[in-house]
Amino acid sequence: MSTTRKFTAVVAVTGLGLASLAACGSSDSGDEGSGSKTVTLVSHDSFAYTKAVLKDFEKQSGYKVKVLKDGDAGTAVNKAILTKDNPQGDVFFGVDNTLLSRALDNGLFQSYEAKGSDLILPQYRVDQDKHRVTPIDSGDICVNYDKAYFSKHKLAPPTSFDDLIKPEYKNLLVTENASTSSPGLGFLLGTAAKYGDGGTSRSSEAESGGGWQGYWKKLKANGVKVVDGWEQAYNVEFSGSAGGKKAKGDRPLVVSYASSPPAEVIYADPKPKTAPTGVADGTCFRQVEYAGLLSNAKNSTGGKALVDFLISKQFQDDMPLNMFVYPVREAAQVPPEFVKFGPQAENPETLDPAKIADNRDEWVKSWTSLVLK
Repeated sequence: MSTTRKFTAVVAVTGLGLASLAACGSSDSGDEGSGSKTVTLVSHDSFAYTKAVLKDFEKQSGYKVKVLKDGDAGTAVNKAILTKDNPQGDVFFGVDNTLLSRALDNGLFQSYEAKGSDLILPQYRVDQDKHRVTPIDSGDICVNYDKAYFSKHKLAPPTSFDDLIKPEYKNLLVTENASTSSPGLGFLLGTAAKYGDGGTSRSSEAESGGGWQGYWKKLKANGVKVVDGWEQAYNVEFSGSAGGKKAKGDRPLVVSYASSPPAEVIYADPKPKTAPTGVADGTCFRQVEYAGLLSNAKNSTGGKALVDFLISKQFQDDMPLNMFVYPVREAAQVPPEFVKFGPQAENPETLDPAKIADNRDEWVKSWTSLVLK
């Protein structure tokens, strides 16, 4: 499954030139081992940072950081599992709650309670008995709307999953394929969390019936459009984005991220006073990313220092405008544009990672049969 990340997608649509770490195909065997001053981070392709911040860590710790970027999140996790007995690095960053149980069940990480982990916001803490992973960031997958469209048509934008199946929003939504796209999968999981798996709907209006499958039948009947990935959905089909305007997109609703409206402001030239897009808060699914010390890491001492760094205030403050995610550390700085234009949902849908692991493949298979055929 492709889990193309929002970070790369935001960079592509805005043309931002982020400083990025050089990918290393393999570590130099000469500087590995317990006394090594090189520590290797394995991650997905979208890991980004400010160079000066990493340089400070290297100077303070005495370690030289190498990064192995290993494809999208799903590919990177699977490869890390296959190589766990002889890992490519010391720390893995980028496994999220949709894939976490797979990593834990396969023994990808060893136990390490990071320094500063007591400052992580309680709602993000998991695996507290073994401390195999440390939360690093969070983000919400949500329906975004084109403010100009709804103003022009004198129509209130949707605010919930229930709204999306109402007649007034027919043929307005575009989403991504749940089998090929991370936001597409997140949106599916959000509906599963909201409506259940074939049981009684938790919707206040109980409009869907038959769990998430019943909901998607109604969404399909209401004209939802499905495309392969975020880039096409947001930057081509969606009428509210800068790219969508150029492509003459005609869908004023799109599955994207709560951080997408701030991106539309931050990278616009000239910058608008307000975001041209908004977020339907009642359609959000919370993603959380984790890092962990890899089992059989050659430089476990350096790996522990690197995990500590990833939840340090310096890195957490630096992270939002590089990767368009929210920090998980208490009192970490959040850009004012995030607060003003893309605040996190107050009550996002969530699912236990174990429940996701038990049902993900079957749900995607059922979704594909139901929606695409």
